Amino acid sequence: MHTTNDRGLEALHDSRPEKDEVQARHRRILETAARVIQTQGYDGASIQDIASACGLTKAGLYHHIRSKEHLLVEIMSYGMDLFEEDVLNQVLPIADPLERLRACMALNIRLVTDQERREVTIILHEHATLTGEVQARINARKKQYLRFLEKSFAEAMRQGSFPQMSPKVAAFSFLGTVLWIYKWYRPEGEVSEDQLVDEMVGLFFRKGPGSEDGEREEEARR
Repeated sequence: MHTTNDRGLEALHDSRPEKDEVQARHRRILETAARVIQTQGYDGASIQDIASACGLTKAGLYHHIRSKEHLLVEIMSYGMDLFEEDVLNQVLPIADPLERLRACMALNIRLVTDQERREVTIILHEHATLTGEVQARINARKKQYLRFLEKSFAEAMRQGSFPQMSPKVAAFSFLGTVLWIYKWYRPEGEVSEDQLVDEMVGLFFRKGPGSEDGEREEEARR
Protein backbone atom coordinates (compact mmCIF):
# COMPACT_ATOMS: atom_id res chain seq x y z
CA MET A 1 0.00 0.00 0.00
CA HIS A 2 1.40 3.39 -1.03
CA THR A 3 1.16 6.30 1.35
CA THR A 4 0.79 9.91 0.26
CA ASN A 5 4.49 10.45 0.94
CA ASP A 6 5.40 7.42 -1.20
CA ARG A 7 3.36 8.73 -4.10
CA GLY A 8 4.97 12.15 -3.70
CA LEU A 9 8.47 10.66 -3.81
CA GLU A 10 7.58 8.59 -6.86
CA ALA A 11 6.24 11.65 -8.64
CA LEU A 12 9.40 13.59 -7.78
CA HIS A 13 11.57 10.74 -9.04
CA ASP A 14 9.59 10.43 -12.27
CA SER A 15 9.78 14.17 -12.95
CA ARG A 16 13.56 14.41 -12.71
CA PRO A 17 14.40 12.86 -16.10
CA GLU A 18 11.80 15.09 -17.74
CA LYS A 19 13.24 18.17 -16.01
CA ASP A 20 16.76 17.18 -17.04
CA GLU A 21 15.65 16.80 -20.66
CA VAL A 22 13.98 20.22 -20.63
CA GLN A 23 17.17 21.79 -19.27
CA ALA A 24 19.31 19.96 -21.84
CA ARG A 25 17.02 21.12 -24.66
CA HIS A 26 17.22 24.70 -23.42
CA ARG A 27 21.03 24.52 -23.30
CA ARG A 28 21.10 23.24 -26.88
CA ILE A 29 18.96 26.21 -27.94
CA LEU A 30 21.36 28.63 -26.25
CA GLU A 31 24.39 26.95 -27.86
CA THR A 32 22.78 27.00 -31.32
CA ALA A 33 21.65 30.62 -30.93
CA ALA A 34 25.18 31.58 -29.86
CA ARG A 35 26.58 30.06 -33.07
CA VAL A 36 24.08 31.98 -35.21
CA ILE A 37 24.76 35.27 -33.42
CA GLN A 38 28.52 34.76 -33.57
CA THR A 39 28.30 34.11 -37.33
CA GLN A 40 25.75 36.75 -38.34
CA GLY A 41 26.10 39.30 -35.57
CA TYR A 42 23.43 40.17 -33.03
CA ASP A 43 21.72 42.72 -35.27
CA GLY A 44 22.03 40.54 -38.35
CA ALA A 45 20.60 37.39 -36.76
CA SER A 46 16.81 37.35 -36.81
CA ILE A 47 14.58 35.33 -34.52
CA GLN A 48 13.59 33.33 -37.61
CA ASP A 49 17.27 32.55 -38.34
CA ILE A 50 17.76 31.31 -34.79
CA ALA A 51 14.53 29.33 -34.77
CA SER A 52 15.41 27.64 -38.08
CA ALA A 53 18.88 26.71 -36.81
CA CYS A 54 17.24 25.20 -33.73
CA GLY A 55 14.74 23.24 -35.85
CA LEU A 56 11.87 25.25 -34.42
CA THR A 57 9.21 27.63 -35.63
CA LYS A 58 9.31 31.23 -34.37
CA ALA A 59 6.37 30.39 -32.10
CA GLY A 60 8.23 27.33 -30.87
CA LEU A 61 11.31 29.39 -30.06
CA TYR A 62 9.22 31.96 -28.19
CA HIS A 63 8.05 29.11 -26.00
CA HIS A 64 11.62 29.05 -24.63
CA ILE A 65 12.54 32.76 -24.68
CA ARG A 66 10.83 36.08 -24.03
CA SER A 67 12.73 38.23 -26.55
CA LYS A 68 15.94 38.42 -28.54
CA GLU A 69 17.60 40.51 -25.83
CA HIS A 70 16.45 38.04 -23.19
CA LEU A 71 18.02 35.27 -25.29
CA LEU A 72 21.35 37.12 -25.32
CA VAL A 73 21.16 37.58 -21.55
CA GLU A 74 20.55 33.86 -21.14
CA ILE A 75 23.48 33.00 -23.42
CA MET A 76 25.82 35.21 -21.40
CA SER A 77 24.55 33.86 -18.08
CA TYR A 78 24.98 30.32 -19.40
CA GLY A 79 28.53 31.21 -20.46
CA MET A 80 29.35 32.35 -16.93
CA ASP A 81 27.71 29.25 -15.47
CA LEU A 82 29.85 27.05 -17.73
CA PHE A 83 32.99 28.91 -16.78
CA GLU A 84 32.29 28.78 -13.05
CA GLU A 85 31.35 25.08 -13.14
CA ASP A 86 34.03 23.83 -15.54
CA VAL A 87 36.93 26.09 -14.58
CA LEU A 88 36.71 28.22 -11.47
CA ASN A 89 35.07 25.72 -9.11
CA GLN A 90 37.53 23.04 -10.23
CA VAL A 91 40.64 25.05 -9.32
CA LEU A 92 39.58 26.94 -6.19
CA PRO A 93 40.51 24.02 -3.88
CA ILE A 94 44.10 23.88 -5.23
CA ALA A 95 46.34 25.22 -2.47
CA ASP A 96 49.47 26.03 -4.46
CA PRO A 97 48.87 29.29 -6.39
CA LEU A 98 51.05 28.42 -9.38
CA GLU A 99 49.46 25.00 -9.81
CA ARG A 100 46.06 26.67 -9.39
CA LEU A 101 46.88 29.09 -12.22
CA ARG A 102 48.26 26.34 -14.47
CA ALA A 103 45.13 24.25 -13.99
CA CYS A 104 42.95 27.30 -14.51
CA MET A 105 44.57 28.15 -17.83
CA ALA A 106 44.37 24.54 -19.04
CA LEU A 107 40.67 24.25 -18.22
CA ASN A 108 39.89 27.68 -19.64
CA ILE A 109 41.61 26.79 -22.92
CA ARG A 110 39.60 23.59 -23.16
CA LEU A 111 36.40 25.54 -22.56
CA VAL A 112 37.04 28.12 -25.29
CA THR A 113 38.00 25.38 -27.78
CA ASP A 114 34.97 23.18 -27.00
CA GLN A 115 33.27 22.96 -30.40
CA GLU A 116 29.79 22.63 -28.91
CA ARG A 117 30.05 25.59 -26.55
CA ARG A 118 32.86 27.88 -27.74
CA GLU A 119 30.52 30.51 -29.19
CA VAL A 120 28.83 30.87 -25.81
CA THR A 121 32.11 31.88 -24.18
CA ILE A 122 33.13 34.08 -27.13
CA ILE A 123 29.89 36.06 -26.95
CA LEU A 124 30.23 36.29 -23.18
CA HIS A 125 33.59 38.03 -23.42
CA GLU A 126 33.12 40.06 -26.59
CA HIS A 127 29.55 41.20 -26.87
CA ALA A 128 28.78 44.76 -25.78
CA THR A 129 25.09 44.85 -26.74
CA LEU A 130 23.72 44.63 -23.21
CA THR A 131 23.35 47.78 -21.13
CA GLY A 132 22.20 48.85 -17.70
CA GLU A 133 21.53 46.47 -14.84
CA VAL A 134 21.90 43.29 -16.91
CA GLN A 135 25.31 44.34 -18.19
CA ALA A 136 26.38 45.29 -14.66
CA ARG A 137 25.33 41.87 -13.39
CA ILE A 138 27.34 40.02 -16.05
CA ASN A 139 30.34 42.31 -15.58
CA ALA A 140 30.27 41.71 -11.82
CA ARG A 141 30.63 37.98 -12.42
CA LYS A 142 33.52 38.58 -14.83
CA LYS A 143 35.28 40.79 -12.27
CA GLN A 144 35.16 37.96 -9.73
CA TYR A 145 37.35 35.94 -12.09
CA LEU A 146 39.74 38.84 -12.58
CA ARG A 147 40.07 39.29 -8.81
CA PHE A 148 40.69 35.55 -8.44
CA LEU A 149 43.50 35.72 -11.01
CA GLU A 150 45.08 38.82 -9.44
CA LYS A 151 45.02 37.23 -6.00
CA SER A 152 46.50 33.96 -7.29
CA PHE A 153 49.28 35.76 -9.15
CA ALA A 154 50.07 37.86 -6.09
CA GLU A 155 50.32 34.67 -3.98
CA ALA A 156 52.61 33.04 -6.54
CA MET A 157 54.85 36.11 -6.60
CA ARG A 158 55.09 36.17 -2.81
CA GLN A 159 56.21 32.55 -2.73
CA GLY A 160 58.72 33.20 -5.53
CA SER A 161 57.18 30.89 -8.13
CA PHE A 162 56.22 33.66 -10.59
CA PRO A 163 58.25 36.73 -11.66
CA GLN A 164 57.56 39.96 -9.81
CA MET A 165 55.21 42.32 -11.66
CA SER A 166 51.83 43.94 -11.26
CA PRO A 167 49.25 41.20 -10.54
CA LYS A 168 46.83 43.18 -12.73
CA VAL A 169 49.23 43.01 -15.69
CA ALA A 170 49.67 39.27 -15.13
CA ALA A 171 45.92 38.67 -14.87
CA PHE A 172 45.02 40.62 -18.02
CA SER A 173 47.89 38.98 -19.93
CA PHE A 174 46.53 35.59 -18.88
CA LEU A 175 43.04 36.53 -20.07
CA GLY A 176 44.29 37.98 -23.33
CA THR A 177 46.26 34.83 -24.07
CA VAL A 178 43.30 32.54 -23.47
CA LEU A 179 40.50 34.61 -24.97
CA TRP A 180 42.35 35.28 -28.23
CA ILE A 181 42.63 31.56 -29.04
CA TYR A 182 39.35 31.37 -30.96
CA LYS A 183 40.69 33.94 -33.44
CA TRP A 184 43.30 31.56 -34.80
CA TYR A 185 42.92 28.03 -33.44
CA ARG A 186 41.33 25.40 -35.69
CA PRO A 187 40.83 21.90 -34.20
CA GLU A 188 41.24 20.33 -37.63
CA GLY A 189 44.66 21.96 -38.02
CA GLU A 190 48.12 20.70 -37.17
CA VAL A 191 47.93 21.55 -33.44
CA SER A 192 45.86 19.19 -31.29
CA GLU A 193 43.92 20.46 -28.29
CA ASP A 194 46.24 18.61 -25.90
CA GLN A 195 49.30 20.13 -27.59
CA LEU A 196 47.69 23.57 -27.47
CA VAL A 197 47.06 23.26 -23.73
CA ASP A 198 50.52 21.90 -22.91
CA GLU A 199 52.42 24.45 -24.97
CA MET A 200 50.41 27.51 -23.98
CA VAL A 201 50.52 26.67 -20.28
CA GLY A 202 54.23 25.89 -20.61
CA LEU A 203 54.88 29.15 -22.43
CA PHE A 204 52.98 31.35 -19.99
CA PHE A 205 54.26 29.65 -16.85
CA ARG A 206 57.77 28.78 -18.06
CA LYS A 207 60.46 28.89 -15.43
CA GLY A 208 62.53 32.00 -15.79
CA PRO A 209 64.43 34.80 -14.04
CA GLY A 210 62.73 36.12 -10.96
CA SER A 211 61.32 32.82 -9.75
CA GLU A 212 62.95 30.47 -7.26
CA ASP A 213 62.77 27.61 -9.78
CA GLY A 214 64.44 29.77 -12.41
CA GLU A 215 67.23 30.76 -10.04
CA ARG A 216 67.80 27.11 -9.14
CA GLU A 217 67.96 26.18 -12.83
CA GLU A 218 70.39 29.03 -13.51
CA GLU A 219 72.58 27.89 -10.59
CA ALA A 220 72.57 24.31 -11.91
CA ARG A 221 73.82 25.49 -15.32
CA ARG A 222 76.84 27.30 -13.83
